Amino acid sequence: MTRAVLSIGSNLGDRLAHLRSVLDALGERTIAVSPVYTTAPWGGVDQDDYLNAVVVAEDPAFDDYAWLRFGQELEQAADRVREIRWGARTLDVDIVQCADDAGTSIARDTDPTLILPHPQAPNRAFVLIPWMAVDPSAHLLVDGAARPIVELLAELDQSERDGVLRTDLVLRDESARSC
Repeated sequence: MTRAVLSIGSNLGDRLAHLRSVLDALGERTIAVSPVYTTAPWGGVDQDDYLNAVVVAEDPAFDDYAWLRFGQELEQAADRVREIRWGARTLDVDIVQCADDAGTSIARDTDPTLILPHPQAPNRAFVLIPWMAVDPSAHLLVDGAARPIVELLAELDQSERDGVLRTDLVLRDESARSC
């Protein structure tokens, strides 16, 4: 079994519906869902703001590559087009981190298909803030060491943190279980 932290985002079409499609596909595998945040696009490409959230999920049959395939299938179902790096997208599903049965983070840094944990996660407030909302004690493997996400967030520029704004939108009606 693996537990995955998924960062989901959308800035094209019905953004909220695209994010909800991830929860619909996950079903009972969903452990926790963050609030929805609005954020400016990252990467310098001119485009509309994103809706972002973090979902924590578990599946006894999934390994890290199964999570990758799952996310890619959801992106394809949402008609995601990959033309411009960091460009606009209907749906983006990033695997931030996977952990095995023992809770040990899976690290992959030599496979170009899947790098874990996500190499840019420590630099992105739009990942760390929603993640902290569902699991404030979470740690992320950075350069081989488990670091509290609260520390990583504190190291980011204040303007980066201030650009992640909580909305009143919800991804599901019932309360998420705690991590």
